[in-house]
Amino acid sequence: MFQAATLRLQFTPTALDITRGDTLIRRFPYVDWQNWRIFWNGIPILLYFKEVKSIHFLPILFDPKMLKQCLEQHCPISNA
Repeated sequence: MFQAATLRLQFTPTALDITRGDTLIRRFPYVDWQNWRIFWNGIPILLYFKEVKSIHFLPILFDPKMLKQCLEQHCPISNA
């Protein structure tokens, strides 16, 4: 729950940046993404995405429509 409240997703033109405050924690270039999925669409609390070399589960609190729109815009190769 702490991570969901403190992590921020930033959709840049080339990557999804994960920040805490002003600190960049991790950058995930879209070119490495193979798939993504939002779990519990009504109250999105978990974002799954698969990169070429690994999978990720991010605990998040986000507007579900906006999250899906951003993901579809930057990573249209999805089965969501």
